[in-house]
Amino acid sequence: MTPIPQEKPCTYADLLEWEEDVRAEIIHGEIRMLSAPLRIHQKVLRKLFLKIGNYLEGKTCEIYSAPFDVRLFQEEDDTPYDVDTVVEPDISVICDPSKLDDTGCKGAPDLIIEILSPTTHRHDRLTKYNLYQRAGVQEYWIVDPDAQVVLVHTLEEGQYHSPVAYNATATVPVGVLEGCSIELPPIFSEI
Repeated sequence: MTPIPQEKPCTYADLLEWEEDVRAEIIHGEIRMLSAPLRIHQKVLRKLFLKIGNYLEGKTCEIYSAPFDVRLFQEEDDTPYDVDTVVEPDISVICDPSKLDDTGCKGAPDLIIEILSPTTHRHDRLTKYNLYQRAGVQEYWIVDPDAQVVLVHTLEEGQYHSPVAYNATATVPVGVLEGCSIELPPIFSEI
């Protein structure tokens, strides 16, 4: 997840010109290429997506999985040339329909879930943690399939404090979705 050397800062306009099968993020104008996730990552993602997606049936909030562009700091009058940070969370839940457009999400989703893999471990725990906090993502989950742990960061007064850790036998309440909770045993089974 190291930045790619480049001549000038990259913007969302540049990203839009690339082939659809190229996966990358832009962090403050620096390109970071994304590799295909491991099978275990995909399996955990699918299970979480289905659980939350089923809960959201018939509700206002929408769920998206990568690849899905999230322009965390895009302002209303910004053009793609003004946007220098675009992330591709594993799972995004957006409850404000005005944040959605044809290319993704402009602004902070209500919930973001990142599933750790060997190549994204540091990026998800540090870089994205700080970006999501600054952007105002209300709830940020870091899922570690190897340790079978979910760390839930909740935004309070603009800051994430100590996360609540849930082990593989726990049930995790989804704070931004009233009445929704995820039982972890089925998520981590058979991985």
